[in-house]
Formats: sequence, structure tokens, C-alpha cells
Amino acid sequence: MRKLYEMFMEASVAHARWDYETSLSILKNRRKLLILLIMALPVIAVPVYSYAAGLPELLGGKHAYGPAFYDPTIFFVSIAIGLCAGLITGCIGAGGGFIITPALMSAGIRGILAVGTDLFHIFAKAIMGTTVHKKMGNVSVGLAIAFVVGSLIGVSGGGVLNRALYESNPVLSDIFISIVYVVLLGFLGSYALNDFLKERKKDKMIDPAAEAETAATAVAGGRLPGLPGKLQAVNIPPSIKFDENVVEGGRKIPAIFVAGCGSIVGFVAAIMGVGGGFLTFPMFVYGLGVSSFTAVGTDIFQIILTAGYASISQYAIYGYIFYTLAIGMLLGSLLGIQVGALTTKVVKGVYIRGFYAVAILAGFINRLFVLPAKLSSMGVISISPGLGKALTAIGNWLFFLIVGMFAVWVISTFLRNLPKLRGETEL
Repeated sequence: MRKLYEMFMEASVAHARWDYETSLSILKNRRKLLILLIMALPVIAVPVYSYAAGLPELLGGKHAYGPAFYDPTIFFVSIAIGLCAGLITGCIGAGGGFIITPALMSAGIRGILAVGTDLFHIFAKAIMGTTVHKKMGNVSVGLAIAFVVGSLIGVSGGGVLNRALYESNPVLSDIFISIVYVVLLGFLGSYALNDFLKERKKDKMIDPAAEAETAATAVAGGRLPGLPGKLQAVNIPPSIKFDENVVEGGRKIPAIFVAGCGSIVGFVAAIMGVGGGFLTFPMFVYGLGVSSFTAVGTDIFQIILTAGYASISQYAIYGYIFYTLAIGMLLGSLLGIQVGALTTKVVKGVYIRGFYAVAILAGFINRLFVLPAKLSSMGVISISPGLGKALTAIGNWLFFLIVGMFAVWVISTFLRNLPKLRGETEL
């Protein structure tokens, strides 16, 4: 289990590095900023007009379970959510995207809408920052094609399952998504908190990037041990050749194994509303024996296609994307990730890592505390409506309070040290 956590962290570090570089490429490009501004104008204007004109508050069908109110407030909430996720990604050097779907659901967004919107937000950012991918690692075309074929199959399955649950009963859909996040965030949060408590005594932070480099070195040369060696020894055509620039003569692996990994990643991405990078990297490096150099570049490539296909074909055309939220999160995350990255220059990493662990556990508690009320409404358990509402309110308040405290602390630290940071930038 410990090894599994370390693999998740390595993948999260790789994705956070891509997220930072992508955001930076957008902010430094005036044309891209202009495009983003044009995209944001109707997002701001339409909610204001709808609110003033008294247009219908709910979008889509299933009025009893309709998405959140379409007014300016939810737009600014989405900016705040994107900002907090960006701050976590920039500060920790590890993905903060795990909190986005729970945060949207806590703000009153239906789970399926939160998932589709988050996928669209990832896709929009990836498309706007595509120029940075050229320097993010070696993309193996063969691995990418086989992986994407599998991921598209997985995405289709995950999207069909999510929509079927929602059409059956929207509460059941929320329960399913919440349970998935409870398991994942509980696992990641407990290990992250344990790391923080250990490292606080040493007064230094574990460097996940260094751990990833160690894993890459182990994979890069010689005969591969364990599962990667066994899979690469199987002779099932067609085979894919890769890592020619890393190992003399390169390596080969049957395409079916790569496609199988892609189907798993696609399925999880469509269920959770994430890019799937936290699974792709460990699967490539530890499962298939791909060097981290190739894994990073190929993972970035698949994120664009997986998130794009999932958000458009499985959610957008069925009305399960909240455009207002997606643009708001994109705006917030672009700012947050830059502020977070600069703040790491003046704050010991171990303390930021502690906030990260607490934020992940806050998301875990948040999703855990909403389950009793939802399970009771489905007749699975029996609790009083008052207790269910109280638990949900406690979970929501704890989550936003903790994440909000982290955001305030990071921003205030950034502002206090702004003269110092400016001096370093000028140098």
C-alpha cells in the first residue's frame, strides 16, 4: 500500500509540473489571454442578464435534481475553487485537482455535472497550452495511439455508467461518485498526513520528484525485473517499440497491454472527472516498464485526447457540462498555480505539505459526511432528516473552512514576501 501511495505521488508531481508549465504558457501569451477573455465575457454577462431578467433558474430536465442556480454567485465560487486547486498544485508540486469535484458538489452542483465540467476545464487548459508539450518529454506515438484507443473505450464505459446511474436516480449517481472519492481521498490523505508527521520531526520534505527520478533510473537500463519484464517478454502481435532514446535498441511490449491500461485510466477519468494522470504514470513506469521521460510526454498527450473525448462525447452533448463553472475554474487556477509556485520559495515545504494532507482529508470527510443523508433518502439506512442535514452541513463547513484557511495563508505569505520575490525575479 505504501508503494502504491508513492506511485500516486510521483504521478501527481508529473501532472502538476505539466499544469504549471501549461498555465505559464497561457499567461505569457497575449493572444491566448485575449481568447480567454473573450470566452469569459458571455460567462459573466449571461448569468447577470438571467438573474436580472428572472429567467428560469434551473437548466436542463429533472427539475427536482437540476443543477445549481445560474447566477453570478456560482461563477465567482468556481473562480475560488479553481484558485484553491491552483494554489495546492503550485505549492505542493502535486495535483490539487482531487478537490475540485468534491468542492463543486459541496457548492450544490450535481455529481455528474461536476465531473463533466471538471473534464471540460482540463481539456480547455490543455488545448490553450499545447505549445508547452513539445518540451515536456518524449511522446511515443505507438504507445500513445494504443493507450488512447483503450482510453476511449474506457471513457465510453465510464460515461455510460455515470449517465445510467443519473437517469435511474440522480441521488444514486451522487452516492456513487462520493464513495469513489471517499475511498481515494481517504487513502491519499492518510498517507500524506503520515508523511507530514514524520517529516516534521526531520524538518524537511520528501522530494517526490527525486523519488520519480530514482524510479526512472531503475527502469531506464538493463533487464527489467518483475511485472514489466514479464509483460515485455510476451509475444502477442502487434508489439510497440519505445524508449529508443533511453535504451540501446529500445524496448517492445504488446499493444494489448497498453490499450488495457488505457481503458482503466479512461474509465476512472470519466467517473471522477480527472485527467487520469495519477494512474497513467505508475502504470507506464511500474507496470509496462516505460521510462519516466517517455511516460510524462505520452501522459500529457493522452490527457488532451481523453479529457476532450470524455467531456464532449460523454457529457457535453447530454447537457452535463456547466460552462460557467469551467471558465471560472480555469481563470482561478491560472492565477492560483503561479502564486502557489512562487510561495514555495519563501516557505518550508514540510508545512505546505501538511496543509495539503489536511485539505485532502477535508475532502474525504466532506464526501463521507454527505453519504448518510443520501443513503437515507434512498432507503438504504434510516436516520432522521435533521441529523442528515447536520452531518452534511458539518462536512461542507469543515471542507471550505480548511481549504479557505490554506488559501488565505498562502496568499498572505505571498503578499508579505512580494518584495523579496520581486528581487529574485529581477536577478
